[in-house]
Amino acid sequence: MEETQPVPRVGVVLFVLKGKSVLLGRRRASIGESTFALPGGHLEFGESFEECGARELMEETGLEMGKADFLTVTNKVFLEKSKPCHYVIIFLRAVLADPNQVPQNPEPDKCDGWDWYDWDNLPQPLFSTLDEMVRSGFNPFPST
Repeated sequence: MEETQPVPRVGVVLFVLKGKSVLLGRRRASIGESTFALPGGHLEFGESFEECGARELMEETGLEMGKADFLTVTNKVFLEKSKPCHYVIIFLRAVLADPNQVPQNPEPDKCDGWDWYDWDNLPQPLFSTLDEMVRSGFNPFPST
């Protein structure tokens, strides 16, 4: 029997910004277990990046997304899993529709909870892709 090759998947991830803080949650997943990560998930057929980001943000945090802008894209192969996987990850910068919204944790089996963290004092350990971006000097905040 012929073994099938893994297929790259597309993820959409959000830098949700509030002042000089970013929204992060501690993962409970096979990739990046116990690391701090941005909200996001898999792009579904026919979705725009913004639609996917808004859907995933609502599903994961209960928050309603306002304006979002494309920031960058990464091409990442995760070899630390027993079954390697490959993701093309679209990063968006987003603000909330209402800045007074408070993040919830509707998926406690996937995340320990969400909170705002100062960009200059991020919690550790960060999810590998986010950690690589931070170490490279990437800054999700608009230049003024």
